[in-house]
This record gives sequence, C-alpha cells and structure tokens, in this order.
Amino acid sequence: MTVDSSAARKPRRSAAGKAGTTGSKTGTTGDATGATGTKRTTRTTRSTAKKSTETELVQLLTPEGKRVKNAEYDAYVAGITPEELRGLYRDMVLTRRFDAEATALQRQGELGLWASLLGQEAAQIGSGRATREDDYVFPTYREHGVAWCRGVDPTNLLGMFRGVNNGGWDPNSNNFHLYTIVIGSQTLHATGYAMGVAKDGADSAVIAYFGDGASSQGDVAESFTFSAVYNAPVVFFCQNNQWAISEPTEKQSRVPLYQRAQGFGFPGVRVDGNDVLACLAVTKWALERARNGEGPTLVEAFTYRMGAHTTSDDPTRYRGDEERAAWEAKDPILRLRRYLEASNHADEGFFAELETESEALGKRVREVVRAMPDPDRFAIFENVYADGHALVDEERAQFAAYQASFADAEGGH
Repeated sequence: MTVDSSAARKPRRSAAGKAGTTGSKTGTTGDATGATGTKRTTRTTRSTAKKSTETELVQLLTPEGKRVKNAEYDAYVAGITPEELRGLYRDMVLTRRFDAEATALQRQGELGLWASLLGQEAAQIGSGRATREDDYVFPTYREHGVAWCRGVDPTNLLGMFRGVNNGGWDPNSNNFHLYTIVIGSQTLHATGYAMGVAKDGADSAVIAYFGDGASSQGDVAESFTFSAVYNAPVVFFCQNNQWAISEPTEKQSRVPLYQRAQGFGFPGVRVDGNDVLACLAVTKWALERARNGEGPTLVEAFTYRMGAHTTSDDPTRYRGDEERAAWEAKDPILRLRRYLEASNHADEGFFAELETESEALGKRVREVVRAMPDPDRFAIFENVYADGHALVDEERAQFAAYQASFADAEGGH
C-alpha cells in the first residue's frame, strides 16, 4: 500500500513531526490583536498556532520508542503490565492486517468502497482500550480499530461496504453504534445519548469519533454547545489526520483544533495520535472526567492518514511523498515495537506467533467476504416513495438496460 510519486505535484508544507512532549489539558488561544494591519495579524496568528503545535502535544512514547515522563498523565498508564503492552501491540498489528486485506478486497472488486485507517492505529486502539464495557461509542466509518476493541467481529464491518446490509452488528450488543457515513452527525447522536445517560444517573460515559474535516460541520458545533450547556458525559475524539480528503488542516482552522473547546466552555487537549500509550492515558482521563460529572472534553489525536481518504481517492494529486515519509518515521506500530524490544517485554517468538495469527486473520476475512452474496443492484430504487414514482420507474428501466448491455457485450465475445 504505497503512494506513487508525481513530479508535477506541488505539495503543501507539512507540520509533521514538529511537536514536543509537554502536555497541557487546556491550551491558550492563538489570536493576535492590536493595531497592526491585516497581513501582519494573519502572520502572527499562524505563528502562534504553530507554536501551540510545538509545545502542547501530550506524548509518552517517542517515535524512537523511548518512554518520556508526563506529570499529568503518567498515572493513567502507571499500572500497565508487559502483557497489556503486548496486547496493545497485537491490537494494532491485527487491525492493520485486517485493514490491508479489506483494501485489497476492494481493489479486487469484492467491496464497493473502503476507508482505510492505515497510520491511525494508535489513536483508535489507545482510545478504544480506554473505554469501559458500559461506555457507549459513536463511530464514523473508519473506526475499525475501535470496533476491534469493542469486540465487533471485523468481518461484520464489511457487509455494508459490499452493499449487502446496512450494518452487520447489533449496536446494543457491544455498545458500539453502527458506522455513520454522514459527516459529523454522530456527534449529535452521542450528545443526546450522553444527556440521557446523565438523566438516568448511570455511571458511564459516551465517546464520539470524528475527523478534522468533520470539525467544520455545524453538527459538531451544535454538539459542543449542547454538551457544554447540559454538562453531558461525552468525550469528543477528533482524529486529525491532516487531510479532509484533499483539504489540509490549515485551510480548515486558524487555531489548533483542540483549542476550539475553550469557546464552548470545556477543556481540549492535543495528544500524539501515533503514541498508543498517550492516547490511552488521555482518553482515560477524559472519560473519567465525564463519569465524574465534569462534562465534555475534546481530544484531538494528532495523527496522519497514510493511505487514501477512501479507495476512490488518489492522494498523490494533493500531497507529497516527503510528507508521508516524515510520518512513516513516526509509525505507531514500529514505535511500540521498539519500546517492547528495548524493555525486554517481547521476544522474537511473540512477534513470529503474531505474524502467524495475522495471516490467519487475513485468510478468514477473504473467505468470509467471498462467501457473501452479491449486492442487489436494484435495491437503490426501492423504498424511495411509498407508492412508487414514474421517474424512479424510468430510472430503474434505464439502469436495467445499462446492466444488460454488459451481458450482451460478453455474449458477443
């Protein structure tokens, strides 16, 4: 799964890899004010935002696999055992293997579309493992790692992308809602559910996942407003993978995304999204706040989408190879492996056994998907109008003729 280079491309300047290791639960705004001109004010604002990026990132594990101290968040992973560390590594490896197999199956025509999580494994596994069984999760359509943590069989994620169901699992069985395709709407669902949890007096929390692009949606802003006013026990987990399809983050926001929470009256924190320990610790802290009646939190996981937005996207048209290479050096799986090896928490036998398990998972995914029925190509025309419609009937007939043309062409050969 590589990204082809293009000499004609003029990539944007990347902010990848310029963050430090200190952590602050609430940041400061990066607005510049005064009697300066517009251009000067703009430059000052962007410079301040860049400074925030450099100094306010929570990190517990460096890209080289070295453990760093953090006075605010160390306590949330202080009791983690070598076995649990190996478990986090296993989670990320198997999730990546499943994701790679799904991408390959789409390329082979077995799936209609696929949204890869490549590069975002730490953000999803760390936050997913921070949840309790009685917490409720509202995902987008890329949270395959979180689904894994919630006990959803990965093969159940694929029916929708093949077009044979509208979601392959019961949301209430795992407290994991169905994938949401509409950008940002799940944050409203999560807020409403969290308000209900509070009224019921339940000791649980809700977490809503969304991307940097969704943070520009009105639904997300409305969710922030309602959750703050009603002190809802919800964590908003934004995976900032730097690109909303082809739109870079700096064209979406004048300040770091986590700082937006201040305007709504609740804390925001930026965490190294490629550091599974930091994601685990920060999410535990945020969920604990919610359960204790302290209201919502915005967590911005600063990560990178290594692949395409979906399999219908071509990222070589809008970003450069050097940007991807910079983030490859911070690979979340390699980072934890280095730490495991340096700490003597895992040996070659563990990694070899995991590789065997990984291949077995890929094989099972292939077999299950290829055993699924073919999608009903005409289902799109059903249930549009209760009593039918002449225009829909016409479109159905045109589509049927189009489909039949392929059969005629094959017969002619």
